[in-house]
Amino acid sequence: MNYFTWNIDPVLVSLGPFTVHWYGLLFALGFIIGFQIMQWIFKRENKSTDDLDALLWYLIIGVIVGARLGHVVFYDPEFYFSHPLKILKIWEGGLASHGGAIGALIGLYLFKRTREYSYLWLLDRLAIPTALLAAFIRTGNLFNSEIIGIKTSVPWAIIFERVDSVARHPAQVYEATSYLFIFIVLLTLYKKSNIKQKSGMLFGILLSFVFIARFLIEFVKSKQEAYNSELWLNTGQLLSIPFILVGLLLIIFSIRKES
Repeated sequence: MNYFTWNIDPVLVSLGPFTVHWYGLLFALGFIIGFQIMQWIFKRENKSTDDLDALLWYLIIGVIVGARLGHVVFYDPEFYFSHPLKILKIWEGGLASHGGAIGALIGLYLFKRTREYSYLWLLDRLAIPTALLAAFIRTGNLFNSEIIGIKTSVPWAIIFERVDSVARHPAQVYEATSYLFIFIVLLTLYKKSNIKQKSGMLFGILLSFVFIARFLIEFVKSKQEAYNSELWLNTGQLLSIPFILVGLLLIIFSIRKES
């Protein structure tokens, strides 16, 4: 079978010391478009958009710091604790989405402490652009030929030539597609229903849907962690379980509060 071959250069533009990677561009685009979505939401709900610049920086810093520390602690602690200066070299790669999620929650809490907003109100609105950002990030992983899947013979398998000549599940494509679908669902629910009045519902749907998708897709992913584990579930799946439970609890809480 002739499988699709992927061999895109992860570097988009290189001019002397100046280099732009596809991943960095898509990461930035996710935040830029997300910012525009939040502006639209704030205007739609008659909220001042003056605070959005500060909110953006709290989230960017929270996501990057959290994702980096998450990778260090969850996936390769032995290496980084032996080479602590490497933790700062974020340009060499190594970001964990679970850590990014925790960092974003902390950043949002710190922002909320300086403003008069409900934490859940912010989380519900941010759920929409967050799903889109996740899709952009996983597309960036595709351009980096990383987060690849295990060997397979399914017709849609991809050979990542920069890794090896093996046909694999395009795990990052599965995730990007799932997150894009979740974004469309959340945006549609926000526009077409009264779900935004149910505190915690949108954020609960985001957490449960995103991390259920992540949990299932992990079964066809190549090993990400640098250490061996005897557990049936891998690190990504174990880290996803608390997020799924919190998401489901928020949905139940929102429904019971409404009834």
